[in-house]
Amino acid sequence: MNRVEGILWAALSSSTFGLAPLFTLLLIGAGYSSFEVLTYRWGVASLCLAAYGVATGCSFRLCGRQLGTVFLLSLFRAATSLSLVIAYQNIASGMASTIHFMYPLVVALAMMCFFRERGSVWTFAAVGLSIVGAVLLSQGNAGFARGNTTLGIVSSVVAYGGYIVGVSKSRAVEIDSTVLTCYVMAFGALMFIVGGCFTGGIRLETDPHTWLYILGIALPATAVSNMALVRAIKCIGPTLTSILGAMEPLTAVVIGVWVFGEPFTAQGAGGILLIVAAVTTVVLHSRRA
Repeated sequence: MNRVEGILWAALSSSTFGLAPLFTLLLIGAGYSSFEVLTYRWGVASLCLAAYGVATGCSFRLCGRQLGTVFLLSLFRAATSLSLVIAYQNIASGMASTIHFMYPLVVALAMMCFFRERGSVWTFAAVGLSIVGAVLLSQGNAGFARGNTTLGIVSSVVAYGGYIVGVSKSRAVEIDSTVLTCYVMAFGALMFIVGGCFTGGIRLETDPHTWLYILGIALPATAVSNMALVRAIKCIGPTLTSILGAMEPLTAVVIGVWVFGEPFTAQGAGGILLIVAAVTTVVLHSRRA
């Protein structure tokens, strides 16, 4: 039952994560900066999770070492979000989300390098396959690109992989999922507020229509998805959680093509298939091992 529960949490997490590009681009289209989008996203989500935690009797008391661990995890998570928002503004959102989906390879490599998890030729073959897939995906969407965000999207992949490994292999695993996610988001919101203050400020939104976008990115695409992610990692581990994240790029690609008119070429489709195949290969092999 624990395994089934973990699979369901992972599926919920990945599918709701896939909604993030939609609401992010809608807010950017309304004139929001990257820091404003992320301030509202993380701030509103942390407040909602805090209210939920209090209502369900969660204890938010953490010791000093736990707070330090959570703060470090929030740095990884904040770097992931900022890199992705910048990528959404310069390349197709479906392409950015698909390349971001390569994070399970980072998880597998980190587990091999730092936690002595046995490696194999399958892992390195999958890394090569995913790189080929990313190149094809980039070529297939070259006409939609508005800038070079290679470093940013790579940073997103590495930071998110580090966050998943950190949740699984640190004191964070002892913290309630709601409490951990709430603290990570609250720390992230504070970082983005500081960033916003140095880049034009943070507006106080009063338009009800815009608030629908804010609630969309803060609740299903952030609060629900992040809490479900932590629950999944605790139930089935970081490796298996990663494979079920395939719904995230697929959701993002469908939304990108349908809502924003992003291109969907044969090269792009081939790149998506190669990346998904690479991630599936390494995760399934790791699971058997």
